[in-house]
Order: sequence, then C-alpha cells, then structure tokens
Amino acid sequence: MSKLGSMGPQRTSISLKAYWNLLVSYLRRQWLWVTLLAVLLLLNIGLQLANPQIMRRFIDLTQAGEATAVLLHIALLFVGVALLQQVVAVLAAYVGERVGWTATNALRADLAEHCVQLDMSFHNEHSPGEMIERIDGDVTALASFFSQFVIQVLGNLLLIVGVLVLLFREDWRIGLALAVFSLAALLILGRLRDIAVPHWMAERQASADLFGFLEERLAGTEDIRANGARAYVLRGFYRLMRAQMKVSLKAALMINILLNAMLLLVAVGTAVSFAVGAYLFYAGAITIGTAYLAFHYTAMLERPINVITRQMQELQRAGAGIARIRELFQVPGRIQPPRLADSVALPDGPLAVTFEDVTFSYQNPPALDKVPDSPALNVLHDLSFHLRPGTVLGLLGRTGSGKTTLTRLIFRLYDPDSGAIYLGGSPPSRDLRQIPLPDLRQRVGMVTQDIQLFHAAVRDNLTFFDRAIPDERVLQVIGELGLGEWLRALPQGLDTVLESSGGGLSAGEAQLLAFARIFLCNPGLVILDEASSRLDPVTEALIERAVDRLVQGRTAIIIAHRLGTLQRADQIMILDGGRVREYGDRAALANDSSSYFYHLLQTGLEEVLA
Repeated sequence: MSKLGSMGPQRTSISLKAYWNLLVSYLRRQWLWVTLLAVLLLLNIGLQLANPQIMRRFIDLTQAGEATAVLLHIALLFVGVALLQQVVAVLAAYVGERVGWTATNALRADLAEHCVQLDMSFHNEHSPGEMIERIDGDVTALASFFSQFVIQVLGNLLLIVGVLVLLFREDWRIGLALAVFSLAALLILGRLRDIAVPHWMAERQASADLFGFLEERLAGTEDIRANGARAYVLRGFYRLMRAQMKVSLKAALMINILLNAMLLLVAVGTAVSFAVGAYLFYAGAITIGTAYLAFHYTAMLERPINVITRQMQELQRAGAGIARIRELFQVPGRIQPPRLADSVALPDGPLAVTFEDVTFSYQNPPALDKVPDSPALNVLHDLSFHLRPGTVLGLLGRTGSGKTTLTRLIFRLYDPDSGAIYLGGSPPSRDLRQIPLPDLRQRVGMVTQDIQLFHAAVRDNLTFFDRAIPDERVLQVIGELGLGEWLRALPQGLDTVLESSGGGLSAGEAQLLAFARIFLCNPGLVILDEASSRLDPVTEALIERAVDRLVQGRTAIIIAHRLGTLQRADQIMILDGGRVREYGDRAALANDSSSYFYHLLQTGLEEVLA
C-alpha cells in the first residue's frame, strides 16, 4: 500500500489562511475574469431581489382593481427581469467554469513540475497511477472551490442580508424573526463545516490506491495472463474497490448530515414565515401582497442557504484535497540544484570522471512516509576511481554489484550519502553538485536496454521536442546510423507518430533511435548498457558500428555483459558488493594471469557474472 496517506480517516484541520492563500495564489493570475464573475453574480443577486417586489406590486394592484393595461406592463416587466436573470446566471456559470479550469490546470502544472523534480527514490516508492490521481483527481475536487466558493458564499450572504433589509423595511417583526432564523442556520452550518474532511481525505487516498493498482496491473497484462494470475489480480481489485466503497459511504453519510440539517432549517424558516405573515395580515398590519413578499423572500432564503451548504460540502472536499496537495508540495527534493553563485559549467569535449570515497544506499523518500525508514543497506562502499577524458571504461560485475547505481549517481538521479563525484576536462574538475542540472544532463548521455519512446512524432522522439534542432541534422544522424531505409518506409517520415513505449518498433530500431538521441545532443560522457545480445546479426552489426562512432572523441562507460563488448574498452573496472574488486588497463589485466579479469576471460563472462 502507498505511503502517501492512510486509508482510514484522520482528523484534519485546515486553517482559513490555507484556503485563502491557495485561492489568492491561483486566482490573482486571472483577476479580470474573477472580477467579471463577481459582477455577474452580484447582478444575478440584484435581479433575484427585484422580481418579488414586482410580484408584490402586481398582487396589491390586482386587489385594488387596477386597470388591465397597467397590470399587463407589470407582468411583462416581471417576465423580462426573470429572463435577464437567467441569461446572467448562464454567463456566470460559463465564466465560473473558465476560472475554475484555468486555476486547477495551473495547479496541476505546478504539482507535476514539483513531482518531476523529486529524486528517483520518491518515484520508486509511488506508482504512476497513484501519482496521476494525486495530481489530477485531488485537483479536480478543487474546481468548484476555485471558480465559485468565495464569490458564491459572499454573494449569497449578501443576498441573505438584502432579503432581511427589505423585510425590515416592510415590517420589523418579519425582519427580526427571519434574521434570527438565518443567523441560527448559518451558525449550525458553520459548526458542521469540518465534519466530513477526514472522511473525504480517506476517500481520495482509497481512489489513489485503486488507480495505482490498475496502472501497474494493466501495464503487466501479458505477464499476468501468461502466469495465470488473473484470479489473484481480480481479488486485489475487488479488495481495493470494497475499501473505496466503505470510505466513500462514510464520506457521503457525513455530507448527508449537512443536507438533512439544511432541509430541517428550511422547513422551520417556512413555518416561521407563514406564522408571522398570517398574524400580521389578520391584524391588518400588512397587505396580502406584503404577506406574499414575506413568504417569497423566506423561500428565497432556502436557495442561498442551500448554496452555502453546498459550498461547505465543496469546502470539505477542497479541504481534503488541499491537505493532500500541501502534503505533496512539502515533500523535499533531495537533489538540490546549485546556487547561481556556486554553479559552474562543464567544458566542451570529453569529460573526466572522478569518484572520491562515494558511499550510497537506497532509502525511503521523506515527508510522505507515515512510518520510520527501515535501515538501508549500502549499495556502494567508499568507491574511488579516476577516469581520464576520452577513456572508455568497461564496467563489470554481478547483478546487484552496483553498476547501474554508479551511473545513476553520475546523472544525479541520486546524491551519494558521503563522498563526492567530479566531472570535467583538464583539472580542476567540477563537483557534480555545483553543475546546473540541465547542463549536466546535456553533457552526459545514456543508452539503456529499456528504451522509452513517446506517443509523438519521430522528430520529437529524437530531439525531445527541441525544435531548435534542424531536420537536416536529424536526417544526417539517421542516415549515419543505417536507419535511412526504415525512415523512408514510414508514411509521413519524421512526422510519423510512434506508439508509446516503442510499440511497432523492433528492439534494434528502438536502440538505434536511442543512439540517434545521443548523437544529436553531442555529450562529453556516454554511458552504455550493452543490449545487443538479443538482436539479429544485421542489427547487431549496425549497433556495434554506432557504438564505435559514439565513443570516438568521448569518455564512455560501458556496462558489459559479453566479451566482445570489452574489445573497445581502454580500462576495466570490476565491482563486487559495491566495492572495486579490480581496476586497471584492459590489456595489462588481460595479460596478468593473477588478475580476476584474466580469469573471467578464460571462463566466460556470461557464466561467471550471471
């Protein structure tokens, strides 16, 4: 289960300042639209207050025997105001939706940017499906809060005040009775404001767990079916749906407490209005039109109280969403970019690589975990070596020896627990933590066995959506890598849209596209995880030629799995349990019968390093 939050309800108190800060932060960017929305809502309130006055006059003039022509004009005025009020209401709904979607999209973008900047330990702990629900589902719950909450609550409070002022003008006893009723209703609703927040938080977390489960299982459909695990997956699916149903029912029950309280209050208000209106009418203090006015305004109070109640429901949903969004925003990124004053750029050309006493362990991400981190085991132990610019290093070791971890540290996907890593040309080298991340990841390229392709055009997959790279350069690289015939077979050339995750491409074609990416960014250090063992001989020859061209004039680290790959290496490093077992010149080690590398050459890498 995810550690982003607990499945059970937790008592959560969201301060009004937190609500206000979020509103101001995302609504001030579109203050013109917010102002227009406020004007439309206030105009809507004014029209609602005007029409009962017109109806009261119509009733009283009818009782007095006024001429039909006058009554007809008043009736037409009533219909005209009612139609105008509907038009204003539709415009307010449109503007409100626009404001809400604009604000929530901006919040989604900020959340997505924050999550992208978090280090890999966070993303290893939380599935993509869960994060989609956190970034999209939780924010969607805030749409009404952004678009209408403040304006609707303030506007309907103003409507209530307007109704009471007009009733006081007609008769102070009617005004006083309904003022007491309105104040009591609002106080009761205010006390019930936070009753459902913890249950809505639990419902949102249950939804995130379900989405995370679905994403992982749908991605592994082939393996699940091939291994007969469908029953197991369905049981897990039913379990999560049952858990979501339980917390959703509890949240809905808490909301019904608000609804039932509102209905009871409306019934009490209607009874008070009838009683006071009848008493004053029979006492001769008011006309039948005024009695109708009192009843109509009392009925009008039902709508603002209903709207305020509904907004309180939205506030509770928003409170749950805000709490989870703030929780996510507060997760610190362990990979901190250097301060501008301390940052240094990498030089052009091949890069030197230096590890000094680097120790690293994978640890749980902070802040969102509700349980203490379990003790972490070191993956690398006091690792030290120096790789000169332009040198090709063959990196060997059993599975779990730390080869992939070493390359991730160079990319700053993680930072070492202790020690330092340096990159540079000629001395002095630059501490990895002083290099701006965009510069670092532009000057270091990696090709792995798992190639990630996007549902986008071939051009965008190769350039990572950088339109500054001309098509001529892209076509040149494709031709050099032997992909020209493949490109010409595509229906729209560079504009052909590829399937996500490389669907429709062979493993070799995907690998060559990954090489093309590296050629286009022209890094000073390349990291290659050999992937040619499962390819046909023709494609393997193309990839071998691409590797030879790629390492020319660059520093390279090649994670080798086969003997043939090591022929281009200048130096060899063998890792064992996160420590350097052997490191030196390839030719010297190959000719030294006492070296471990010599032993590997005699027995075969595939057997010894499996």
